[in-house]
Amino acid sequence: MVSLQLLVLACVASALPAAAEHNNHLVIAPQSPALEIGTNFTATCMIINTAEVTADDLYWNLSETTVPKEQYTKINESALNVTVPITGESQWLYCLCKKESPYCALNGGKFTHGIYLEKGYLPGKPENLSCVAVQETTHISRMISCKWDPVGRQTETVHTSYKLYVAVNPGAKHYNVSAKNNSGQVEFEATFPNHMMLEIWVEAHNKLGKIQSEHLDEDAAMFVKTNPPSDVKVISEKSFPTSLLINWTHPIPKEYLRLTYKIRFCQHGSQSWTYVPPNDTAMDIQSFRLQNLHPDTVYFTQVCCKNAREGHGYWSNWSTNATKRTPEDLPGKPDLWRIIAEGDGINNRRVQFICKDPVFANGRITRFNVKIQDPKDKVKNGSLELGSFPVNRSDSGAITVLQQIHLADKKSVKVYVSAVNSVGKSAEASLVISKKAHELAPVGQLKVWPHGGRLWLEWKPPNSPALSEYVVEWVSGDQTDWQRENRNTRHTAIKGNLEKFVCYNVSVYPIYSGRTGKPASTAAYLQQGAPLEAPAVRLKGKPGHNKAELVWKELPQSSRQGFITNYTIFYTSGNETHAITVPADATSYTLTPLTGDTKYDTWIKVSTINGSATSICHSFTTLKYAPGEMEGIVVGVSLGFLFIVVGTMLLCVYKKDAIMENFWPQIPNPGESTIGNWSPDYPLKTETPKENGLCGVSVLDVDVCDGKGMFEEDKASLALKKDKYLSEEHSSGIGGSSCMSSPRQSVSDSDEGGDLADNTASTVQYSSVMATSGYKGQTPNSQPQQAVFSRSESTQPLLDSEENPDTLLQEGSRQSQRFPRLPCSTHTDIMEQQEVLEPLDFCPLEEDCEQATPTDGQSTAPASSYMPQLGGYRPQ
Repeated sequence: MVSLQLLVLACVASALPAAAEHNNHLVIAPQSPALEIGTNFTATCMIINTAEVTADDLYWNLSETTVPKEQYTKINESALNVTVPITGESQWLYCLCKKESPYCALNGGKFTHGIYLEKGYLPGKPENLSCVAVQETTHISRMISCKWDPVGRQTETVHTSYKLYVAVNPGAKHYNVSAKNNSGQVEFEATFPNHMMLEIWVEAHNKLGKIQSEHLDEDAAMFVKTNPPSDVKVISEKSFPTSLLINWTHPIPKEYLRLTYKIRFCQHGSQSWTYVPPNDTAMDIQSFRLQNLHPDTVYFTQVCCKNAREGHGYWSNWSTNATKRTPEDLPGKPDLWRIIAEGDGINNRRVQFICKDPVFANGRITRFNVKIQDPKDKVKNGSLELGSFPVNRSDSGAITVLQQIHLADKKSVKVYVSAVNSVGKSAEASLVISKKAHELAPVGQLKVWPHGGRLWLEWKPPNSPALSEYVVEWVSGDQTDWQRENRNTRHTAIKGNLEKFVCYNVSVYPIYSGRTGKPASTAAYLQQGAPLEAPAVRLKGKPGHNKAELVWKELPQSSRQGFITNYTIFYTSGNETHAITVPADATSYTLTPLTGDTKYDTWIKVSTINGSATSICHSFTTLKYAPGEMEGIVVGVSLGFLFIVVGTMLLCVYKKDAIMENFWPQIPNPGESTIGNWSPDYPLKTETPKENGLCGVSVLDVDVCDGKGMFEEDKASLALKKDKYLSEEHSSGIGGSSCMSSPRQSVSDSDEGGDLADNTASTVQYSSVMATSGYKGQTPNSQPQQAVFSRSESTQPLLDSEENPDTLLQEGSRQSQRFPRLPCSTHTDIMEQQEVLEPLDFCPLEEDCEQATPTDGQSTAPASSYMPQLGGYRPQ
């Protein structure tokens, strides 16, 4: 504690001249320190040049924040310490006097002092120091370059600097240069110090301290990097088709360095290098022979070098490519395969033999020698006998079609093929087309799936010791390719170039000593996508009343781009849309139930796992009536009408009498009426009443005022009107006694103003007017003279006398001549006379209506004023 106080007092003493110079009463020590972040810092504030305030009147601020009193330490009445943690960025530390002190309030500017705290980190130790001196022309450069990895953090106010040190033969010569953060260079005075020891290190330093890296203490050759070998050449020797000879020149004289070499090579188009083992080149050499190369193959070769001393120096860069093609050699066996298609007729198999160049062609294949044999060493194709023949190699692709033959179902052939180049021909590849191929066991549980941009296969091998290999075949359209796999293979990837969105039919054939077994096949895609199009949907036939059958064609394989998962059929009427999902193998569907006489819009969507496509819309309208419904309605109505007609006819037959009675009632025949022959002068004969006969009569007084006027037209019209009036007047008394159920109205009742011809067209009541002197059984003297009106309710047509007015006039003239003219009387007298008439007596039909003969005592009745009507009725 005493030492700390002494240190503080010393610091304050060093600050006193500055404080006195500024006439300030407070001073802080130390002044402007650099502080390490993460540590604690203690500062002392001293009161000088005044005794008005004490340490109790002081307080500390860190920037604008007041430091808590718990961090204060009072040294004496004029000195106050504070301890603060160093965190974050640089900031100010102030010592202040409290405003409550009057002296501080009056001299506030003299009681404020602050220091700036620079915060940073200690420098880190540089790591991974390495140095290199490169070759210039034929000697080593006198410039050595070094680099390292800086360690530690820096702040804006506390920066770390680096210095590179190089000592030649430590203690003899020393070089140091300021460097960047991670690299530096040192240039030697004359030449590079070959065969001498060098010591190299880096020092990092800042305001908080300094630190050195590890020292490199090595021979100068340790830091040398030469140029790559020059004049690299590759020589091809025709007698050595599988090797190349490489020559080069040393990049630097042996006086400076002894070197070792490294060689690598690769085929043209390959992305990987093959390295020659280091033990084969770990010597001072200038040539090397590459062996086990492929004939007729282009190779790229590179060489590099370094200090031959193990663990010393750097490898030079690789030399530029030296390119050379190896000589040609005999080709390997070609890859023979076949495509079998079913035919027609006796030769029902069409076999096409195809071939690929050998994997090791060892040159340019110019042709293939083909030989086809059957058990008798020949096979006939039409009139051509096949044996041995050459086939030129196809220039359009890697696959050459050798021959196509037709085989009967029970035929077997064996094919031999050899490849030929400029050196010679290869060994023969053979293939047997057997009639018993289907009996050879296939592989089991074949699986194909895409992964990593390739199609992978897995299968279970057949249990047969004769199995020699497998052929993996993939077919797309008319393109066929294949690869061979070892008999021990259980899973593999297709090595050919496959395209996305293309369906491949992948098959695995087991090969039994040249005989091809039954294949296992499946379809696969390298990558699936959305279909390019959707099939067009249409109607099959005509739509029905409540259903419609939709059909579409199977989507072409080239447009699918994946496995079809399902079809979705949409149809809509108005604002309502329906969706129906059908399987992927469906090509038709019947929509039901639908509404009759309604327009529908329909379309189809085809889907894969990666998308879908929608077809164009197709519209149709359902029928108003279902098929046969209209015919049923017509037949039903026709049958109903027929039944009604037949029923009506049968009813008319069986109910003829009732119908006749209701529609055509029996009308009394006026010609058979006795009233026409009856008169007071001519008594009626006793007649038996006939059925439905009419016995009742009506009596009517006739006013004959003027005989002359009776023959005039006006008098005829007046007589008709008068008869109507009199008929109405006496209908209740006389006419009501008729034998009929009810009296019928006379012809004149219908219309007084109508013409006579019109009235006779309707129902006509026939009547006759007779003058009587009395009633039956009465004397003429006892009863007043009365007129009798007889009528009939017959609807028979008028008689000739009624239809011909000329006849009427003639008869009227005759009557007027025969009948005496009655004295005229007034209309009032006639009406009074009619009122005192007594009712007439009528006999019923059942009684005999006979005219009683007058007794002797009775006077004979005067002659009738009416002429007896024996010939019929007169028109009224």
